Amino acid sequence: MAGRMVCAIALGIPVLAGVAVLVLSGAPLAYGAGNGLSLAIAFAAIAFLRVRLSDRQCRILAVLLLLLLYVPLLTGPHVNGIARWLPLGPVALHAGALALPALVMLAARDDDYAPPILLAALLAASLQPDAATGLAVMLAAVGLYNATRDWRLVPVAGIAFLASIIAGLRGELPAQPFVERVLVELAFQQPLAALGLGASLLTAFLLFAHALPAEMRVRHALAGSLFGFSLAATVSNYPSVLIGYGAAPIIGYGLALALADHTPSG
Repeated sequence: MAGRMVCAIALGIPVLAGVAVLVLSGAPLAYGAGNGLSLAIAFAAIAFLRVRLSDRQCRILAVLLLLLLYVPLLTGPHVNGIARWLPLGPVALHAGALALPALVMLAARDDDYAPPILLAALLAASLQPDAATGLAVMLAAVGLYNATRDWRLVPVAGIAFLASIIAGLRGELPAQPFVERVLVELAFQQPLAALGLGASLLTAFLLFAHALPAEMRVRHALAGSLFGFSLAATVSNYPSVLIGYGAAPIIGYGLALALADHTPSG
Protein backbone atom coordinates (compact mmCIF):
# COMPACT_ATOMS: atom_id res chain seq x y z
CA MET A 1 0.00 0.00 0.00
CA ALA A 2 2.80 2.44 0.93
CA GLY A 3 4.57 1.75 -2.35
CA ARG A 4 1.46 2.47 -4.39
CA MET A 5 0.95 5.68 -2.44
CA VAL A 6 4.46 6.85 -3.32
CA CYS A 7 3.75 6.14 -6.99
CA ALA A 8 0.49 8.10 -6.83
CA ILE A 9 2.18 11.04 -5.10
CA ALA A 10 5.08 11.09 -7.56
CA LEU A 11 2.66 11.30 -10.47
CA GLY A 12 -0.02 13.41 -8.84
CA ILE A 13 2.13 16.33 -7.68
CA PRO A 14 3.23 17.60 -11.13
CA VAL A 15 -0.07 16.75 -12.83
CA LEU A 16 -2.20 18.55 -10.24
CA ALA A 17 0.20 21.51 -10.24
CA GLY A 18 -0.12 21.59 -14.01
CA VAL A 19 -3.92 21.47 -13.84
CA ALA A 20 -3.88 24.41 -11.43
CA VAL A 21 -1.70 26.41 -13.82
CA LEU A 22 -3.95 25.52 -16.76
CA VAL A 23 -7.03 26.73 -14.91
CA LEU A 24 -5.42 29.93 -13.59
CA SER A 25 -3.86 30.73 -16.97
CA GLY A 26 -7.17 30.66 -18.79
CA ALA A 27 -6.70 27.44 -20.73
CA PRO A 28 -9.85 25.82 -22.13
CA LEU A 29 -11.68 23.96 -19.38
CA ALA A 30 -11.40 20.76 -21.42
CA TYR A 31 -7.64 20.85 -20.96
CA GLY A 32 -7.75 20.73 -17.17
CA ALA A 33 -10.62 18.24 -17.24
CA GLY A 34 -8.75 16.02 -19.70
CA ASN A 35 -5.64 15.93 -17.55
CA GLY A 36 -7.76 15.26 -14.47
CA LEU A 37 -9.49 12.34 -16.16
CA SER A 38 -6.14 10.97 -17.35
CA LEU A 39 -4.79 11.20 -13.81
CA ALA A 40 -7.82 9.29 -12.52
CA ILE A 41 -7.09 6.53 -15.06
CA ALA A 42 -3.45 6.48 -14.00
CA PHE A 43 -4.39 6.32 -10.31
CA ALA A 44 -6.73 3.42 -11.05
CA ALA A 45 -3.91 1.56 -12.79
CA ILE A 46 -1.55 2.18 -9.88
CA ALA A 47 -4.14 1.13 -7.30
CA PHE A 48 -5.74 -1.87 -8.96
CA LEU A 49 -3.43 -3.28 -11.63
CA ARG A 50 -2.07 -6.55 -10.26
CA VAL A 51 0.20 -8.39 -12.64
CA ARG A 52 3.04 -10.84 -12.22
CA LEU A 53 4.65 -11.11 -15.62
CA SER A 54 7.21 -13.73 -16.52
CA ASP A 55 10.35 -12.72 -18.41
CA ARG A 56 8.76 -13.98 -21.62
CA GLN A 57 5.59 -12.01 -21.01
CA CYS A 58 7.62 -8.86 -20.27
CA ARG A 59 9.38 -9.23 -23.61
CA ILE A 60 6.10 -9.74 -25.45
CA LEU A 61 4.74 -6.58 -23.83
CA ALA A 62 7.92 -4.73 -24.80
CA VAL A 63 7.46 -5.78 -28.42
CA LEU A 64 3.84 -4.59 -28.37
CA LEU A 65 4.88 -1.21 -26.97
CA LEU A 66 7.59 -0.93 -29.62
CA LEU A 67 5.03 -1.63 -32.32
CA LEU A 68 2.88 1.12 -30.84
CA LEU A 69 5.74 3.56 -31.44
CA TYR A 70 5.76 2.64 -35.13
CA VAL A 71 1.99 2.89 -35.65
CA PRO A 72 2.00 6.66 -36.40
CA LEU A 73 4.35 6.08 -39.31
CA LEU A 74 1.62 3.99 -40.96
CA THR A 75 -1.55 5.73 -39.83
CA GLY A 76 -0.58 9.36 -39.43
CA PRO A 77 -1.61 12.02 -38.91
CA HIS A 78 1.33 13.50 -40.78
CA VAL A 79 2.10 17.19 -40.23
CA ASN A 80 4.93 18.60 -42.35
CA GLY A 81 6.36 15.11 -42.67
CA ILE A 82 6.16 14.48 -38.92
CA ALA A 83 4.15 11.54 -37.51
CA ARG A 84 4.26 11.29 -33.72
CA TRP A 85 0.64 10.76 -32.78
CA LEU A 86 -1.73 7.85 -32.31
CA PRO A 87 -5.16 8.74 -33.73
CA LEU A 88 -7.96 7.73 -31.35
CA GLY A 89 -11.17 9.20 -32.68
CA PRO A 90 -11.32 12.92 -31.90
CA VAL A 91 -7.99 12.89 -30.00
CA ALA A 92 -4.41 12.12 -30.92
CA LEU A 93 -2.00 10.81 -28.29
CA HIS A 94 1.74 11.37 -28.40
CA ALA A 95 3.08 7.88 -29.09
CA GLY A 96 6.44 8.35 -27.38
CA ALA A 97 5.02 9.77 -24.17
CA LEU A 98 2.40 7.01 -24.03
CA ALA A 99 4.56 3.97 -24.77
CA LEU A 100 8.12 4.85 -23.73
CA PRO A 101 7.75 5.02 -19.91
CA ALA A 102 6.55 1.41 -19.60
CA LEU A 103 9.00 0.35 -22.30
CA VAL A 104 11.89 1.89 -20.35
CA MET A 105 10.73 0.11 -17.21
CA LEU A 106 10.65 -3.23 -19.02
CA ALA A 107 14.06 -2.63 -20.58
CA ALA A 108 15.53 -1.82 -17.18
CA ARG A 109 14.52 -5.28 -15.94
CA ASP A 110 15.87 -7.14 -18.96
CA ASP A 111 19.59 -7.80 -18.55
CA ASP A 112 19.90 -9.37 -21.99
CA TYR A 113 17.80 -7.15 -24.24
CA ALA A 114 17.79 -3.69 -22.64
CA PRO A 115 20.11 -2.12 -25.28
CA PRO A 116 18.21 -3.56 -28.30
CA ILE A 117 14.87 -2.47 -26.81
CA LEU A 118 16.10 1.09 -26.33
CA LEU A 119 17.67 1.18 -29.79
CA ALA A 120 14.44 -0.05 -31.39
CA ALA A 121 12.55 2.74 -29.60
CA LEU A 122 15.18 5.22 -30.77
CA LEU A 123 14.75 4.09 -34.37
CA ALA A 124 11.02 4.81 -34.17
CA ALA A 125 11.74 8.24 -32.70
CA SER A 126 14.21 8.96 -35.50
CA LEU A 127 11.74 7.97 -38.20
CA GLN A 128 8.86 10.04 -36.78
CA PRO A 129 11.07 12.23 -36.12
CA ASP A 130 10.76 13.03 -32.41
CA ALA A 131 13.75 14.50 -30.59
CA ALA A 132 11.89 14.45 -27.27
CA THR A 133 11.50 10.68 -27.30
CA GLY A 134 15.11 10.42 -28.46
CA LEU A 135 16.33 12.44 -25.48
CA ALA A 136 14.14 10.37 -23.17
CA VAL A 137 15.78 7.21 -24.53
CA MET A 138 19.23 8.75 -24.12
CA LEU A 139 18.76 9.76 -20.49
CA ALA A 140 16.97 6.52 -19.65
CA ALA A 141 20.09 4.73 -20.92
CA VAL A 142 22.25 7.04 -18.80
CA GLY A 143 20.14 6.34 -15.73
CA LEU A 144 20.19 2.62 -16.38
CA TYR A 145 23.97 2.66 -16.86
CA ASN A 146 24.35 4.52 -13.57
CA ALA A 147 22.53 1.67 -11.84
CA THR A 148 23.96 -1.32 -13.68
CA ARG A 149 27.33 -0.25 -15.16
CA ASP A 150 26.41 -2.20 -18.30
CA TRP A 151 28.93 -0.89 -20.86
CA ARG A 152 26.51 -1.62 -23.74
CA LEU A 153 24.38 1.30 -22.61
CA VAL A 154 27.18 3.80 -23.27
CA PRO A 155 26.98 3.55 -27.07
CA VAL A 156 23.17 3.50 -26.82
CA ALA A 157 23.26 6.85 -25.02
CA GLY A 158 25.78 8.24 -27.51
CA ILE A 159 23.76 7.14 -30.54
CA ALA A 160 20.58 8.51 -28.96
CA PHE A 161 22.25 11.88 -28.38
CA LEU A 162 23.26 12.19 -32.04
CA ALA A 163 19.92 10.87 -33.27
CA SER A 164 18.05 13.39 -31.11
CA ILE A 165 20.02 16.29 -32.57
CA ILE A 166 19.30 15.08 -36.10
CA ALA A 167 15.61 14.56 -35.29
CA GLY A 168 15.40 18.05 -33.82
CA LEU A 169 16.91 19.54 -36.96
CA ARG A 170 14.59 17.53 -39.23
CA GLY A 171 11.27 18.12 -37.52
CA GLU A 172 10.01 20.98 -35.40
CA LEU A 173 6.49 22.36 -35.28
CA PRO A 174 5.15 25.62 -33.82
CA ALA A 175 4.59 25.43 -30.07
CA GLN A 176 0.99 24.80 -29.03
CA PRO A 177 -0.23 26.95 -26.11
CA PHE A 178 -0.60 25.09 -22.79
CA VAL A 179 0.92 21.96 -24.38
CA GLU A 180 4.52 22.72 -25.28
CA ARG A 181 7.22 24.85 -23.63
CA VAL A 182 4.81 25.41 -20.75
CA LEU A 183 7.49 26.06 -18.14
CA VAL A 184 9.47 28.42 -20.38
CA GLU A 185 6.44 30.47 -21.39
CA LEU A 186 5.21 30.64 -17.80
CA ALA A 187 8.63 31.84 -16.60
CA PHE A 188 8.28 34.97 -18.75
CA GLN A 189 4.72 35.68 -17.65
CA GLN A 190 4.56 34.51 -14.02
CA PRO A 191 8.02 33.69 -12.63
CA LEU A 192 6.79 32.60 -9.20
CA ALA A 193 4.20 30.27 -10.71
CA ALA A 194 6.88 28.85 -12.99
CA LEU A 195 9.11 28.27 -9.97
CA GLY A 196 6.35 26.34 -8.24
CA LEU A 197 5.55 24.30 -11.34
CA GLY A 198 9.22 23.51 -11.88
CA ALA A 199 9.51 22.46 -8.24
CA SER A 200 6.62 20.03 -8.70
CA LEU A 201 8.37 18.46 -11.68
CA LEU A 202 11.66 18.27 -9.78
CA THR A 203 9.85 16.59 -6.89
CA ALA A 204 8.48 13.97 -9.26
CA PHE A 205 11.97 13.39 -10.69
CA LEU A 206 13.47 12.91 -7.22
CA LEU A 207 10.68 10.56 -6.15
CA PHE A 208 11.11 8.58 -9.35
CA ALA A 209 14.85 8.30 -8.79
CA HIS A 210 14.90 7.54 -5.07
CA ALA A 211 11.53 6.56 -3.63
CA LEU A 212 9.61 4.31 -6.01
CA PRO A 213 8.96 0.74 -4.82
CA ALA A 214 11.24 -0.74 -7.48
CA GLU A 215 14.85 -1.66 -8.11
CA MET A 216 17.37 1.15 -8.55
CA ARG A 217 17.74 0.31 -12.23
CA VAL A 218 14.01 0.89 -12.79
CA ARG A 219 13.94 4.06 -10.71
CA HIS A 220 16.91 5.63 -12.50
CA ALA A 221 15.73 4.65 -15.97
CA LEU A 222 12.25 6.12 -15.38
CA ALA A 223 13.70 9.27 -13.85
CA GLY A 224 16.05 9.61 -16.81
CA SER A 225 13.20 9.33 -19.30
CA LEU A 226 11.23 12.01 -17.43
CA PHE A 227 14.25 14.28 -17.44
CA GLY A 228 14.73 13.70 -21.17
CA PHE A 229 11.15 14.61 -22.07
CA SER A 230 11.30 17.67 -19.82
CA LEU A 231 14.63 18.80 -21.26
CA ALA A 232 13.23 18.63 -24.79
CA ALA A 233 10.24 20.77 -23.76
CA THR A 234 12.61 23.33 -22.29
CA VAL A 235 14.90 23.75 -25.28
CA SER A 236 12.44 23.25 -28.15
CA ASN A 237 8.78 22.90 -29.11
CA TYR A 238 7.90 19.58 -27.51
CA PRO A 239 5.16 18.58 -25.06
CA SER A 240 5.70 19.51 -21.43
CA VAL A 241 5.01 16.08 -19.96
CA LEU A 242 2.82 15.86 -16.85
CA ILE A 243 2.65 19.65 -16.32
CA GLY A 244 1.15 20.62 -19.70
CA TYR A 245 -2.03 19.55 -21.43
CA GLY A 246 -1.72 16.00 -22.68
CA ALA A 247 -3.20 12.66 -21.68
CA ALA A 248 -0.47 10.46 -23.14
CA PRO A 249 2.35 11.09 -20.63
CA ILE A 250 0.01 10.93 -17.63
CA ILE A 251 -1.40 7.57 -18.70
CA GLY A 252 2.01 6.38 -19.93
CA TYR A 253 3.79 7.07 -16.65
CA GLY A 254 0.78 5.79 -14.71
CA LEU A 255 1.08 2.44 -16.48
CA ALA A 256 4.85 2.39 -15.97
CA LEU A 257 4.50 3.08 -12.24
CA ALA A 258 1.81 0.42 -11.90
CA LEU A 259 4.08 -2.14 -13.56
CA ALA A 260 7.17 -0.97 -11.67
CA ASP A 261 5.52 -1.84 -8.37
CA HIS A 262 5.40 -5.50 -9.34
CA THR A 263 8.48 -7.63 -9.76
CA PRO A 264 8.41 -10.14 -12.64
CA SER A 265 7.67 -13.70 -11.62
CA GLY A 266 10.73 -15.04 -13.44
